[in-house]
Amino acid sequence: MQAEYDLIVVGSGPAGRRAAIQAAKFGRNALVVEKGRRVGGVSVHTGTIPSKTLRETVLNLSGWRERGFYGRAYRVKQDISSDDLRHRLLKTLDHEVEVLEHQFARNHVDTIMGAARFTDPHTVEVTGEDGERHLVSAKAFLLCVGTNPFRPDWVPFDGENVLDSDDVLDVNRIPRSIVVIGAGVIGVEYATIFSALDVPATLIEPRDTMLDFIDRELIEDFTHQLRDRGVTLRMGKAVVKVTREDGQCITHLEGGRVCKSDMVLFAAGRMGATDSLNLDAVGLTVDHRGRIKVNPATFQTEVPHVYAAGDVIGFPSLASTSMEQGRIAACHALGEKAQKPPEYFPYGIYAVPEISTCGMTEEEVEERGIPYECGIARFRETSRGHIMGLDSGMMKMIFSIKTHRLLGVHIVGEGATELIHIGQAVLNLKGTLEYFVENTFNYPTLAEAYKIAALDAWNRMPRKG
Repeated sequence: MQAEYDLIVVGSGPAGRRAAIQAAKFGRNALVVEKGRRVGGVSVHTGTIPSKTLRETVLNLSGWRERGFYGRAYRVKQDISSDDLRHRLLKTLDHEVEVLEHQFARNHVDTIMGAARFTDPHTVEVTGEDGERHLVSAKAFLLCVGTNPFRPDWVPFDGENVLDSDDVLDVNRIPRSIVVIGAGVIGVEYATIFSALDVPATLIEPRDTMLDFIDRELIEDFTHQLRDRGVTLRMGKAVVKVTREDGQCITHLEGGRVCKSDMVLFAAGRMGATDSLNLDAVGLTVDHRGRIKVNPATFQTEVPHVYAAGDVIGFPSLASTSMEQGRIAACHALGEKAQKPPEYFPYGIYAVPEISTCGMTEEEVEERGIPYECGIARFRETSRGHIMGLDSGMMKMIFSIKTHRLLGVHIVGEGATELIHIGQAVLNLKGTLEYFVENTFNYPTLAEAYKIAALDAWNRMPRKG
């Protein structure tokens, strides 16, 4: 490790790793500072990879995907324990860390484990777990420190019965019932994952709606699926307090209503992990959630040689977009050419069922005053859907009536996060309805839904001439 670098990246999550490797590809000296015990950041250790691994394990062991054929009582494993869930999780995390360490090594990216703190605009002090300190300097910095769960004082977190979204990955038992506070992406994902384990789940949200950036028709379908399998939704009611009484968790709502459960998961927001960086020394400020403001085209902060990317800058807070943000930021910081972020990127919510969306929602199209038509395909209409035993799931496509251009694709159901990429490609290439009508899709596949939805829209389109 040297004393001065072209780029110092604080945090080794998706944005940090991509930025550091991109810098190395340019032949520049890059250092990654990671305060955890292993590289990977929140994405690998408490966020994206663990939650998705947990989801996959639950779906496999519970037999969820086969219940359309064999009934709701079908199980692959009758008694699923927390050890069953943790076994696959640890294997997956070990593999992810090994891959990342190898990428850093073969690209000659230096790493140092410890907490970074600015001492002046071009220098950070890194303090390791053993107390050893290192001073390192750089021409440019990229802050990819991620976020921590928001933990309000009135919630009695204990890591066993009342949890945040990091704690939930270390639970030593499967709860008999669970209340999830917060119907954002994380809350919805965990509520539905536990529901797939046949754990009675209650989802509480102070707003009257959830996931407002998703097309409303999709959310209506998703909500129907949740209620159909017994998930209780308490919308428009804020939580006043959480207490423990007689071995149970009691969640008190506005108006006097209470929800009793074996476990409570608080998943109402996250805070930028910026407290320990001493940003005053570099002249940076953060908002009330600890997030850093950046130029959305370059990810440059108010301080020209300091950049930020990933969850610490806020929406969309996706691993996929964070990777691109980190790469673009590294290019700009090092004076190399970089394209603008893509106009359309897919958003994936790994609930049960999955939700994925790309492009404009119907509400956005209406706001812009664009004449449009929609096409709908139900997964049960596809042969592949019948083979898989699917009785739910839908795809919605939105087209311009004037130009026939695809404006948005919205999917809820099995494989949604994989299927969305066909629509993403057509959107970014400015493709039209005719692409889906005239092209051949593998049969039988769920991708056939693209043709079904396109034909549905075409049948409604006004005929020219």
